[in-house]
Amino acid sequence: MKNQICAGLLAAILACAANVLPAQNSTQATAPLGAAGAEEEIEWTWEVRPAHADPKLPNVLLVGDSITRNYFPVVEKQLTGVANVYLFTTSACAGDPRLPDQLKEFVRMERVSFRVVHFNNGMHGWSYSENDYAAGLKGTLSALRALSPEATLIWADTTPVKEETQPGPTNARIAARNAEALSVIQNTGLSVDNQHDLMEKHPDLYEDNVHFNAVGADLEGKQASASIRKALAK
Repeated sequence: MKNQICAGLLAAILACAANVLPAQNSTQATAPLGAAGAEEEIEWTWEVRPAHADPKLPNVLLVGDSITRNYFPVVEKQLTGVANVYLFTTSACAGDPRLPDQLKEFVRMERVSFRVVHFNNGMHGWSYSENDYAAGLKGTLSALRALSPEATLIWADTTPVKEETQPGPTNARIAARNAEALSVIQNTGLSVDNQHDLMEKHPDLYEDNVHFNAVGADLEGKQASASIRKALAK
């Protein structure tokens, strides 16, 4: 069986397993980067490693949140025989000082190097302003490079939501975050997996206000897999 590790309360674990843990909202509208009180009511991490990793294949890591966790099985299936696919997802937002530590601990535990890291982080931490989010994203990318210096990094932008909440997620704020992220990514030479535009065309495929159903997850996972295959081929 895959090793699945979830930090936090048992209720959070069960909620993750049922895939009903959407992005939680902080009570603050704009908290300083990494400030106390910017945490969410429910905090979690979720990790998956291959049951039988093939040492002859390259290793691929998906980093993200519950959106990424939703399409991970599709990517895993699409890359069967091509790569060993690992997953690390968390409720910690870019700019949260815990995120680099979580990533460092995950890499330490797995003890493997990654050829490709497919990365998304945008559906949490709505207490941070978009400018703070962009600043935090720079730090998170630096942490990923330090932990996987040989890896090709792929940025996946944040998907739209069906129903908006305040202070977030709202589609206006998601668009602003994606724009800020793109300005950061363009200066680093990373490739972009445009998940937002893909899923904006499919408003009928939501299973709740944030996540997509199996058909939507299949679309997301296949596009993510294609971007990873392209990176592996270089």
